[in-house]
Amino acid sequence: MQRLYANSSEQRESITRRRLVGEGQHPDKMQGHWVLARAGKRVLRPGGLELTRRMLNALAIGPEDRIVEFAPGLGLTARMALRKHPLVYWGVEREPAAVEHLRRELAGTNANVVLGHAEESGLPSACVNVVYGEAMLSMQSQEQKSRIFAEAVRLLAAAGRYGIHELCLTPDNISDRLRHEIQAAMSKEIHVGVQPLTAAEWVRLFEQNGLNVTWRSEAPMHLLEPVRVLRDEGFRGGLRIAFHLATNPMLRQRVCAMRRLFRKYGDHLGAISLIGQREFRPVESRGLL
Repeated sequence: MQRLYANSSEQRESITRRRLVGEGQHPDKMQGHWVLARAGKRVLRPGGLELTRRMLNALAIGPEDRIVEFAPGLGLTARMALRKHPLVYWGVEREPAAVEHLRRELAGTNANVVLGHAEESGLPSACVNVVYGEAMLSMQSQEQKSRIFAEAVRLLAAAGRYGIHELCLTPDNISDRLRHEIQAAMSKEIHVGVQPLTAAEWVRLFEQNGLNVTWRSEAPMHLLEPVRVLRDEGFRGGLRIAFHLATNPMLRQRVCAMRRLFRKYGDHLGAISLIGQREFRPVESRGLL
């Protein structure tokens, strides 16, 4: 009976995953993160599950915290954050199918998921004291990054914390030529614009938006390396991904091409997580309960 339930659960997840990534869409046309999701990869963060855990622990989410997550996607980090029992959780997601999936997955918790964009969430000002987002700012232009930071600051009450987990270029003095080469190569292969920053530039973006960086952690960008895959997905998850790649040549071709790209620029790609604290004067906070 237990095995039948597991098969049913896996089948529902597979169907949901296909809907989220676009049923019928050819793998060579998909954006890279949806290619990986179609292959069965659950952890799509550049620093892996370990860097996500470090960020959540450093954010020190507790029972009195109201939190917002930008672009929760399939909800892996949302479930991790909810295990810390915040007072209320809001997810702001732009994909309608993902919103439907998250509302179903998080039913029965104190989570709320709204359809919206990180740069314009529609939530009240100063309504939460924790905001975080992962693997999204690196895919935005500098102007969009600034708008998303401004929205995070608008949502935060006094002394609120904003955490990010993103791609990072190394070293800080990387040449413009190499920066543009990496951006162009990744954008072409992943089918979405990629504009990561150096660690110093990420810190500067916090400071420009009135946030004092209070915590920082980095990790290698080993998203598709076998050791990281097994660590993030587990043995069973690794077998699931291997099966999908073995039975879908086009999917395997896309994933292998992305791994070659990450390896080619491995000395200049990393993952970084930063937390900044708002230092503005207290403003009136409006709850969302």
